[in-house]
Amino acid sequence: MSRAPRLLIGIVLVVLVLGGLFGLRYLQLQRQQAMMSQAPPPAQVDAVTAAEQRWPASLAAIGGLRAVNGVRVANEIAGVVDAIEFESGQRVEAGDPLVHLDDETDRAALETRQAEARLASQQFERFSDLIGQDAVSRAQFDEARANREAAEARVHEQEAIVAKKTVRAPFDGVLGLRQVDLGQFIPVGTPIVEINQLDPIQVDFTIGERDLPLVRVGDPVEVRVAAYADEVFSGEVLAIESSVRAATRTVEVRARLDNPDGRLRPGMFANVTTFRQEVRDVVTVPRTAISYNTYGDFVFALREQDGATTVERVQVTTGEVRDGQVEIVDGIEPGTRVVAAGLLRLRPGQPVKVKEDGDGESASASGAGVSTESR
Repeated sequence: MSRAPRLLIGIVLVVLVLGGLFGLRYLQLQRQQAMMSQAPPPAQVDAVTAAEQRWPASLAAIGGLRAVNGVRVANEIAGVVDAIEFESGQRVEAGDPLVHLDDETDRAALETRQAEARLASQQFERFSDLIGQDAVSRAQFDEARANREAAEARVHEQEAIVAKKTVRAPFDGVLGLRQVDLGQFIPVGTPIVEINQLDPIQVDFTIGERDLPLVRVGDPVEVRVAAYADEVFSGEVLAIESSVRAATRTVEVRARLDNPDGRLRPGMFANVTTFRQEVRDVVTVPRTAISYNTYGDFVFALREQDGATTVERVQVTTGEVRDGQVEIVDGIEPGTRVVAAGLLRLRPGQPVKVKEDGDGESASASGAGVSTESR
C-alpha cells in the first residue's frame, strides 16, 4: 500500500475518534441542561406552631455577687509574726486565732502595770482606814483613790495591747490566701488574709428608674453565673436603694441567695431576673426558629398555595427569651406555622416539605418555664 492511502486512513481514524469525543461531550451537556431545567425537590423542614402561653411578669438585669460579710483581716498593732494558726482556704468561726505577733515586751509591761496597780490599791486601802481617824486629809484620800483608778486603767490598756497581738477571725467564714509569712515584721494595717461569709450570699444589681415600680422587697429572683451556666440559683429581693443615682438614673437592688455549698463566690458576674405575681399572655416560638439580623429579626412562615407548601419571610419583633422560647411581640399570630430550624438554606417562595415526625409541634409546647436567659 502506498503512502498516500495510509495517510488518508490515519486522517479518517483521527476524525472518527475526535467526532466520538465531541459527540459524547455534547450528550453530557444535553443531559446536564435537562437536569438543570427540572425544578429542585422541595426542601424538608421541621415545622412548629406559634403558641400562646402565660408568663409571669419579669425584669432582667445584670449585677455582681458580694459576701454578706467580707473583709481583709489586718493587724491593729505592728509586730513580728510569731505564729500562724490557719491554712489558706480554711473555714473558721468568729474568734478563732489567725496570727500571733511577738508580745514578750508587751507582757513584761503588763506585769509592771499590774504591780503598780497593786501598790496603788494598797495605798488606797491604808488611806481608807486613816481617813476615818482624821489621820489624813480628804485631798490625800482623793489622790490615793485617783492613783488606784489610774493604775487599774493602765492595766486594762496594756491587756488590750497584748490581746491585739493575737489577730482573730471577726466572723464565721472561709479564708482566702495567706498574705504574710512567719517571722515577717508587719506594720499597722498589713493585709493578712481575706475572709468571706459565703452562706447566704448577696447579689447587687441595677434597674432603670422607670422599672422601679416593677420590683418590690420579697420578690423572687433567679440568678445565672458563667461558672455554672446550666444552673439557676433562686433567692429573693432583700432591699432597694432609697435614692436614684443622678448620673445614670438607675436604682441599686440587693437580693439574697442560699449558698450552702459555697460555689457562688463574691465578685462573680451575674444575670439576674426578678419575677412578680402578675402573668401576661405571650406568643412564643423556639429560639431556633428566629433569624437574628442587623436589619431586623425574621421567621419563615409556611404558606399553602395550589396544593404546595412554600415559605414566606416574615419580619418579627422579639421580646424575652425563656427556656429556649422567644416571645414574639409583633409579626405573627398564635397558630401560625413556622420553620423550626435551618433557616440559612431557605429563600422566600421556596417550596418545602414538612417532616411528619411531629418534633416541631412538640417543641412549641415546651416553653412554659419561668427561667430567663438573654440572647
